[in-house]
Amino acid sequence: MTRDEALEALKALVEPGRAEQMAAYHKQTRPVLGIPNPALNDLTKDWRRGLSVDERVNLASELWKTDIFEARIAAAKLLTQARIRPDDAAWALIRSWLPDFDSWAIADHACMAGQKRLVADPTRIAEVEGWTTSDHMWTRRAALVITLPWAKQNHPKPQDIEIRTKILEWAAGYVTDPDWFIQKVVAWWVRDLSKHDPDRARAFLAEHGDGMKPFARKEAGKYL
Repeated sequence: MTRDEALEALKALVEPGRAEQMAAYHKQTRPVLGIPNPALNDLTKDWRRGLSVDERVNLASELWKTDIFEARIAAAKLLTQARIRPDDAAWALIRSWLPDFDSWAIADHACMAGQKRLVADPTRIAEVEGWTTSDHMWTRRAALVITLPWAKQNHPKPQDIEIRTKILEWAAGYVTDPDWFIQKVVAWWVRDLSKHDPDRARAFLAEHGDGMKPFARKEAGKYL
């Protein structure tokens, strides 16, 4: 499938009048077509079935380059699958998108694809650690979004507990960052953790909660 064929398939899903609402909600200056997320899910699911791994990676790369809102989300959805073998090219492509992150919806969809690749190969956590000191806020934020699977494990193995501990150290380093999106992602990680490991979430808040913005502290402790 070519990029132009994929764009035609996307444009066929446009709902009249939806683009303006979406652009306002997502605060987008890039082109927005006006496609509901369920329609994107169905389309990209069909694409995943019909394309090889290499074809999917190539198409995802081409769609991302268009800088169209739904095309970038579709690019991420093309790579959001637990089993991708080999997956080095998919992981490299997801990493290459980091500097382009500038809005939560696109960043979060890309990170959901990245979560699958981290779970498939947790040694990649070492690379993600480098993101935590980036000058680019969205890259720093991505380090916590992409590692959310380790907040959600009910029965983590010893190596997963080590990873969870490391990520909480990253989160602790973010507590003094005043950026709203950084405060929000710390709260998100701890909130999700509290559903599966409430004692560790309470310990984090006991040590670092006073340094968090009030809204983030409240969100982090929502289920405690």
